Amino acid sequence: MSIKANIDKLRQSVPPQVKIVAVSKFHSGNEIGEAYNEGQLLFGESRVQELTEKQPALPADIEWHFVGSLQRNKVKFIAPFVHLIHSLDSERLLREIEKQAAANHRKIACLLQLHVADEETKSGFSPDECRRFLAAGTWRECPHVQIAGVMGMATYTDDMKQVRAEFRQIKSLFDEFKQQYFAHDDNFREISMGMSGDYPIAIEEGATIIRVGTLIFGER
Repeated sequence: MSIKANIDKLRQSVPPQVKIVAVSKFHSGNEIGEAYNEGQLLFGESRVQELTEKQPALPADIEWHFVGSLQRNKVKFIAPFVHLIHSLDSERLLREIEKQAAANHRKIACLLQLHVADEETKSGFSPDECRRFLAAGTWRECPHVQIAGVMGMATYTDDMKQVRAEFRQIKSLFDEFKQQYFAHDDNFREISMGMSGDYPIAIEEGATIIRVGTLIFGER
């Protein structure tokens, strides 16, 4: 199927209020352009070098989401234009994003990356680490960072009961943090979870953003 057909099919199964980030890592500018021509404006990259190569060559109204693990020394390269960083996972990274956002006279939206999956290779705050991070309050001293919600990945497994339980835990943590720290902040509203293999469950459990690559661009 073509990228156009894939996008049309995907949109039929995704409620209009849920944002679709087309994960375009390792895909060409031409492929991104095909999706863009079908009205897809949100694209996700996980490697800074690839993102900085693609961004200048593609339409200026694309919203670039950084969905991979972000090294502090790479923040400066995407700070001028990135729309949303899905992978805020430490106080040191927070401080660097604040520094680079200020240097670019921008406020950069970020999601707290939560590690709830039963896999050591996935990064992010454990629930208790995230509680301690928020309680410490350093984020309140960062006017150029907007904490906009949470992001998490489920375990890569065929056990959909486990996947659902992990998505439910991410939503529960979002609700906890919203009530305790962001009750009056309308910007704290995003729950980024669900990918090509499990996004319908993620949507059922409260996702506001899904990150889909294979179902749009095909296998790499």
